[in-house]
Amino acid sequence: MVGDQSKLSIYGKDFDYSVIKGTVGPDVIDIRKLYGQTGAFTFDPGFTSTAACESALTYIDGDEGVLLHRGYPIGQLAENSNYMETCYLLLNGELPSAAELKDFSWTISRHTMLHEQLMSFYSGFRRDAHPMAIMCGVVGALSAFYHDSTDIADPDHRRISSHRLVAKMPTIAAAAYKYSLGQPFMYPDNKLSYTGNFLRMTFGVPAEEYEVNPVIEKAMDRIFILHADHEQNASTSTVRLAGSSGANPFACIAAGIACLWGPAHGGANEAALNMLREIGTPDKIPHYIERAKDKNDPFRLMGFGHRVYKNYDPRATVMQQTLREVFAAMKVTDPLFDTALKLEELALSDPYFIEKKLFPNVDFYSGIILSAIGFPTTMFTVLFALARTVGWVAQWNEMISDPAQKIGRPRQLYTGPTERDYVAIDKR
Repeated sequence: MVGDQSKLSIYGKDFDYSVIKGTVGPDVIDIRKLYGQTGAFTFDPGFTSTAACESALTYIDGDEGVLLHRGYPIGQLAENSNYMETCYLLLNGELPSAAELKDFSWTISRHTMLHEQLMSFYSGFRRDAHPMAIMCGVVGALSAFYHDSTDIADPDHRRISSHRLVAKMPTIAAAAYKYSLGQPFMYPDNKLSYTGNFLRMTFGVPAEEYEVNPVIEKAMDRIFILHADHEQNASTSTVRLAGSSGANPFACIAAGIACLWGPAHGGANEAALNMLREIGTPDKIPHYIERAKDKNDPFRLMGFGHRVYKNYDPRATVMQQTLREVFAAMKVTDPLFDTALKLEELALSDPYFIEKKLFPNVDFYSGIILSAIGFPTTMFTVLFALARTVGWVAQWNEMISDPAQKIGRPRQLYTGPTERDYVAIDKR
């Protein structure tokens, strides 16, 4: 909704720009005509003050600790919904009826298999290849097998490719894990839930029946919900930028996976777990807390505070509860987990952390939970990518459907040499 006008004075001239109001959140100054009118660009490294798109998917208020998917608070979804229902919500805009959810879940289950030739791709990787390297390669290769859903101008193609990506990601991720162990791949079992099926494909073996632990299944489902979408972060923006060129959806999601692989984005829960291993035992926590307070000490408490959430991470509240449920169900006695609980207790009561609002975030809890379930740290980001696929797909669909969307073309502040003449090599 266009609201007031904003005035910009530059080069001695005044220019008016419309202020666009969203349904909630900061207003946006529409500067699309800025360069044409003034010959100047804005300078915003990291695009932290730039709205690159219009979206109705996810809203974050970092100061208030709010995360909404299509208007629904993340805590309510994690507590009352399931991942399939959340996927439907993100892809379609509304929560499904019982019949719609049943039909959607059935459709996803019918796309869980991978083309058998695609399974042979795994043998081309070294046995010790990082699972994220495998994910990038295999997801990108989907476009070589599913030509019937790569026409981005066709709504049916977009729908089918969206369903395929959401459905096949658990199979691809589980196979990456199995390959690293040298164990046989497990084919999907469509009698199980989305999350139960993934657990079976990951931890089951053909020689015996695998029983899905309902507590672990619920914990994983919550983790998937909490990571389903997070507005215009680096990997989502990468998916949108790749998609703006008209690239097929499989290539776009592969690009998002590659971006997520970066330790500054998808590796936070692994960093938090490594920190706990460094601390070791609960009796050493006070020493490390004092180190964290020392500005001259490079040690930092990983998993505390968040770049976006300046208050409490709304996802962390759910993870805190889930952590205790998993510990109780699995009878966890590892000192690492005792250290985590004690660190959480001390940090939440320490005036220094309270004043600076350095509360435990979702990465602090999720890494501990995933480790307790049995996932190695190399799989943490893979699980993040699995959960985030539906958000990437929903964002990609929204972008393709937006008539105002153009191919991405960020500009720059050039600081290199001015024009100069070429000098022959014998005269240099």
